[in-house]
Amino acid sequence: MATLARRLFKVALFFGLFLLSIRYVHPYPYPLTESEALAWWRASRWLGIRDPDDLFFMVWVTIELIVAALAYVTIMKLWRHYRTK
Repeated sequence: MATLARRLFKVALFFGLFLLSIRYVHPYPYPLTESEALAWWRASRWLGIRDPDDLFFMVWVTIELIVAALAYVTIMKLWRHYRTK
């Protein structure tokens, strides 16, 4: 039972960190410049994606997952370090 509780806590921790990264890691307060929008259009056309917003969304979700994973790994390492002292 304790193992299940630990696993559920870890899943909830990662999910919470992901939600925090969605909330605070984003470029949205600033509109895209014309050159940035053109770069997104070219990249989406090169990858065969019709809408550059789909590419933009997938790139930022990936970045947010990476941020959440790095925060999770850091918290787990700090917890293990704290627990061994």
